[in-house]
Amino acid sequence: MIFTGLSVGPMDNNCYIIGCEETREAAVVDPGAEGGRILRKLQELKLNCRCIILTHGHVDHLGALGAVREATGAQVLIHAEDADMLTSPGRNLSLFHGGSLKFAPADRKLQDGDVVEVGKVKLKIIHTPGHTRGGITILAEGRLITGDTLFAGSVGRSDFPGGDHDQMIRSIKEKLLVFPPETPVYPGHGPASTVGEEARFNPFLNGTW
Repeated sequence: MIFTGLSVGPMDNNCYIIGCEETREAAVVDPGAEGGRILRKLQELKLNCRCIILTHGHVDHLGALGAVREATGAQVLIHAEDADMLTSPGRNLSLFHGGSLKFAPADRKLQDGDVVEVGKVKLKIIHTPGHTRGGITILAEGRLITGDTLFAGSVGRSDFPGGDHDQMIRSIKEKLLVFPPETPVYPGHGPASTVGEEARFNPFLNGTW
């Protein structure tokens, strides 16, 4: 599996590219901004983007969706509970950031347990609501891409519409911390971590907050 990340946009969003070494097919996760840079990275890696997977529907994770989708013809995948955020500037929060982003509907609405095939790479979808109703984590060959659910030393905000802090903590504890301690965690912002590090030191999860 090919796996690389880019920090894009003014909010330093982590955009991830996952590729199959054999077929050269790829998925782009959370193209938050700088579509040209994301497309150049795909070219550099000699990958063909077949799908764009959104961990949730907020503007900082989909700002370059249109550019990447148009250039590659890739299908757009988002959890069913966040699907209407693509077509609503209010729900995707772009209306409150000086813009009004509205996209075509998703090509596929994801559910918990779905598997997305990228060439011979299988990506498992884990529904982890709390930051948004349709927030997901992507399990990519032993790596957890957690979007804005779990960060290194922190957790996602829950004060946006559809957010629920208690639900988010349950999502993390019941669906993510069950993985082996050495499992890498790749969040939507900031540095990578591991399940073990977060279980031990994250103040929102170990009762020290």
